[in-house]
Amino acid sequence: MKRYEADSSFLGMTKDKNRNLINKTTTEQPMSRFQILKSLMNKHRSQLVLTYILFSLEMLGGLMRPFFLGLAINDLLKGSYQGLIILSIVHIVTLCIGTLRHMYDTRTYSAIYVSLVTKFLSRRIYKQDVSKLSAHSTLAREFVDFLEFDLVYVIEAAYNLLGSLILLFFYDAAVVGMCLAVLVPVIAISYVYGKRMKKLNKLKNDELEQQVDVIGSGDKKTLHNHYNNLRKLQIKISDQEAWNFGFMEFLVMIVLGVSLLITYKTSGAAILAGNVVGIFFYVSNFAKGLETIPYTVQRLTSLTDITRRIELQVEDFPEDNNNLKPVRKEKRAKIKELAA
Repeated sequence: MKRYEADSSFLGMTKDKNRNLINKTTTEQPMSRFQILKSLMNKHRSQLVLTYILFSLEMLGGLMRPFFLGLAINDLLKGSYQGLIILSIVHIVTLCIGTLRHMYDTRTYSAIYVSLVTKFLSRRIYKQDVSKLSAHSTLAREFVDFLEFDLVYVIEAAYNLLGSLILLFFYDAAVVGMCLAVLVPVIAISYVYGKRMKKLNKLKNDELEQQVDVIGSGDKKTLHNHYNNLRKLQIKISDQEAWNFGFMEFLVMIVLGVSLLITYKTSGAAILAGNVVGIFFYVSNFAKGLETIPYTVQRLTSLTDITRRIELQVEDFPEDNNNLKPVRKEKRAKIKELAA
């Protein structure tokens, strides 16, 4: 009797333990794209902080160069070389920082990708759908590319937009008002552009997930249809990018032309040549920052679709936070049977 009670107690403990394991594996929530990016940034915090500090210093140097170029031109017209010397020093320092940053970038982001893709594949070692697994491992690279290229591109745009507006204010406040007014149509077109790109990116990634299976089939017609579909989707994506590029360049032309007219009307013939150069460069930098807004929307929509696909993999193979070992489907089924 005592032995039976002990066995019953043991079985009860086993069932409770197994139920807890089932609940843990079934309630684990997938990560959003921002959580994935945040996790990557937290894990490699020191490396990323250093590379972004170097990049910020590089951007500050690049942002100040047109200002010092304008001073150098004005000083040269007065017979002074002081502005030219300052411009040369700023340029050399910026060049050294940029060179160091580019060398450090490769070491940082290659290490992040190795860490991410190794964990990603090891947790899915029991997955049978090799085609999706291959596609997802490639898509996982997009998160590292976002940190290495896109986030840097966005930070550069922020420097160009905000920095240019601040420095333009010291030249002509009316030009700043005109630049702010241009933001309205840019935001509107970016919203429409983002919705279209989200749909096209989803269709393209759907097709890419089938690539390994298509190649493995060896069927000529299937291969032709697969790559022809990818070609058509890429053409549609390229067309959207081309229309967006044309619209943004049209706005750039308007911004530059109106800015120079405003400057001429307010300052007249008394305006210094160096000031004209400075205004032209900063308006150009502002326009360059405007072009980044639709691109950023496109990349975020692409990451949204990629995250959705990776979330499916996380739900299939949730990880144990203690030992980070994948749970086999067979083992999970056995646990459910014991807990019933």
